[in-house]
Amino acid sequence: MNTTPETRPDIATLSFEQALAELERIVSDLERGDVPLDRSIEIYERGEALKKHCEKLLKAAEDRIEKIRLDRNGQPVGTEPLDEN
Repeated sequence: MNTTPETRPDIATLSFEQALAELERIVSDLERGDVPLDRSIEIYERGEALKKHCEKLLKAAEDRIEKIRLDRNGQPVGTEPLDEN
């Protein structure tokens, strides 16, 4: 994505899919190795912020997932968190 910092969307407004797509572009750009050093540092920092945003969105989605609890007869009796750490 050839955008300047002023034209890039705010990370907090991105969906998981949008953030992941931008992160993948950043990784691709860095792997090519033809990005100037200053630009590499800039996009690496954005990549780190995108990674944290994706992790936050995944955690929020995980927290919303529930599994159905069943009684002895196999009937649903409620829900409980997916992971009870």
